[in-house]
Amino acid sequence: MTDPYMEEARRLDAADSLSGFRDRFVITDPGIAYLDGNSLGRLPRSTRDRLRALVDEWGADLIDGWRRWLPAGREAGDLVARIVGAEPGEVVLSDSTGVNLYKLAVAALDARPGRDVIVAAADDFPTDRYILDGIAAARGLKVRWLGSGLDDAVRPADVEAALDARVALVCLSHVAYRSGAVADLAGVTKAAHRHGALVLWDLCHSAGAVQVGLSAANADLAVGCTYKYLNGGPGAPAFLYVRRKLQPLLRQPIWGWFGQTDQFAMGPDYRPVPAIERFLVGTPPVLAGHAALEGARLTAEAGIEAIAAKARSLTGYALRLADAWLAPLGFRVASPRDGRRRGAHLTLHHPSAWPVCQAAKSAGVIPDYRAPQRLRLGFPPLYTRHIDVHSGLSRLRDVAATGRYRDFPDDPKGLT
Repeated sequence: MTDPYMEEARRLDAADSLSGFRDRFVITDPGIAYLDGNSLGRLPRSTRDRLRALVDEWGADLIDGWRRWLPAGREAGDLVARIVGAEPGEVVLSDSTGVNLYKLAVAALDARPGRDVIVAAADDFPTDRYILDGIAAARGLKVRWLGSGLDDAVRPADVEAALDARVALVCLSHVAYRSGAVADLAGVTKAAHRHGALVLWDLCHSAGAVQVGLSAANADLAVGCTYKYLNGGPGAPAFLYVRRKLQPLLRQPIWGWFGQTDQFAMGPDYRPVPAIERFLVGTPPVLAGHAALEGARLTAEAGIEAIAAKARSLTGYALRLADAWLAPLGFRVASPRDGRRRGAHLTLHHPSAWPVCQAAKSAGVIPDYRAPQRLRLGFPPLYTRHIDVHSGLSRLRDVAATGRYRDFPDDPKGLT
């Protein structure tokens, strides 16, 4: 009997303009349905080659290699700028996402003296919430927490209602880490600016997955990681964005020598570089930085418009399969149904999501689990095919239909 969903997957893959990019990644087990690239992207072949060559350069050139190695952070930043809709010189690789968020949040607060309120989402990624809470506690500020529901994004109207002359900073994720819901970046930014506040966006689930449009939205600040959709590898450095007009006005709190004018003068006073490099701190991770550069280069070559379009196609196809196959088995789609409001992952609610996730892995599907009771299925467009979605969700259906997941224990941490 013909499977119409399989036929649809084949048609969509045959028309996929990005299909050739899959061969540019290391895929050692094509029988596995890898649906967790929203947590860690695959290894580009060019990255493997570049790191091997870089190790040899280290061995041969020693300290003389720094002249070639150091520009990678700015070069990768300019590529990421193309991906997130910013300008050259507005993005640079630096530190981790959390450290960057701390640096930019403190800089923004210092730029709004006399204001004592931060607006943030109560269901945002934990690191973001913890860092903002810590800054507020250290400075005697208040955080106004917004509720959005587990399966949606914060709305501009809710942000508007929380704004007044006391608010210095609004800090939100563009794509919600749990549900994949996309916030109205332009609308929120415009609302905050009407009240004189700055906005700091977390782009960890946006960069390389959806169109962001920082410049078009007149966005102030942003941070993001490179190891998810940008395929920079485990431990790859994060990036930060500062709108060019804001760069000379902001002074970040961690004064390191890589952000200092005339770095090797070793002078007594800190005078920050009059450019995006003023937000750097210490010696960059060369190997990981070049891995992030290769991943960004591949994404920029593909083009974010084509990537975002394929993400909508993949998640839309997965949603149709979920409705047909999984809804009768107790699953509920916990992501926005409108493709324009959904990132590159689809989230499913199931009362036994943790055991289902473990059983799926034993069946050759690698999804992700997020409390409470949710499976995240990530579809990075550069190497995920519609036929991979079909394979993964059909195996997930079999796991649920046979009750095989009941052989696996509940979440041992009690998060379900």
